[in-house]
Amino acid sequence: MSHLLALSKDFIFFPGFGWKFEIDSVAFEIAGIQFYWYGILIATAVALCLFLGMKQCRKYRMTPDLLTDYCLLCFPLAFIGARLYYVFCEWGSYHVKGDIGKTLSNIMNVREGGLAIYGGVLGAAFAIFLMSKLRKIPVSLVLDFAIVYIPLGQAIGRWGNFFNQEAFGTTTDLPWGMKSATIGRYLLVHYPNLDSSKTVHPTFFYESVGCLIIFILLLIIRKNSKRPWTTTACYCIFYGIIRFFIEGLRLDSLYISGTNLRISQVLSLVLIVLGFLVISLGRIYDWELQPLPEKFIKADEQMRREAQRRKENKLRDYEEGEDLEDRVERLSKSSFTIEDEEGEESEESEKDSDDASDEDAEDEEESSSEGSEDQDETEE
Repeated sequence: MSHLLALSKDFIFFPGFGWKFEIDSVAFEIAGIQFYWYGILIATAVALCLFLGMKQCRKYRMTPDLLTDYCLLCFPLAFIGARLYYVFCEWGSYHVKGDIGKTLSNIMNVREGGLAIYGGVLGAAFAIFLMSKLRKIPVSLVLDFAIVYIPLGQAIGRWGNFFNQEAFGTTTDLPWGMKSATIGRYLLVHYPNLDSSKTVHPTFFYESVGCLIIFILLLIIRKNSKRPWTTTACYCIFYGIIRFFIEGLRLDSLYISGTNLRISQVLSLVLIVLGFLVISLGRIYDWELQPLPEKFIKADEQMRREAQRRKENKLRDYEEGEDLEDRVERLSKSSFTIEDEEGEESEESEKDSDDASDEDAEDEEESSSEGSEDQDETEE
């Protein structure tokens, strides 16, 4: 859809279901700056994946601090990779002969679209490889953890194609086919041999559902994996298979110059073969999981202790500066009252006194037993 922009506001129809939706690629506008649904969905996907990663990282031998460092490098390189991949495949649309400035301006104008997911994944993978080598961390450890969230981000981001009315497939008579004025214009301009009044495959939806299934499968695989690179290899296989078939339906595919080969389909086949090769090599040579260097674990534990200490000090300072009325008001909003707190204190004191009584009783028993032993020795 790089040569025909979608209408800002349009209606999308699903005649088979009797559905009709009015959509706008622009979500809102502030001070003359338009914010598009595509960008909002991408940002939402990134935030959600980062949140889930932070929640799960320690369970899989990663630390939040390390994950943050990786993200700071992965996000910009993934964006650059996605853009360069698309520009490289569509060079004729961006290059202006004899005008370097105009060419660079076209490349930088990402608001007109032109991002490729494969380029984004390759850019992020390069960032992980680079950071891992610099910090001497096993690349497989990071990739096997992070790759799980890639299909989740893809599943969310694909709905940006819905609002932009792009990444759809060829015409179909299936009940879930969709159509709109923008889709009809695109068919008239680029595919005059197709009936522009017919519905088309919502391939963005196919891929969104497929990626969501991959995300669930990778969660299970990562949890039970016993060898490095297994989770990463499974992503390559699963996504390669899904993308290969979906790409065959799309009308906006990128082609290898001078051929009828779709670039994404070729790359999908490469990923599938690579994934099976990695799994096979892992089994043949019995690769072992590599641990995170101890220094990162110790640093994380130290940060957690310091955070807990600051939290305790802050709470102590607050309680010391709190007067009786504020204390009563605070406790009244909680699940227990001030009497409960005093009761807990009395229970603790009673428990302490009981412990002391038990200790005294034990001491008396020991002394009595010792006395009886002395008496027995005397009688002997």
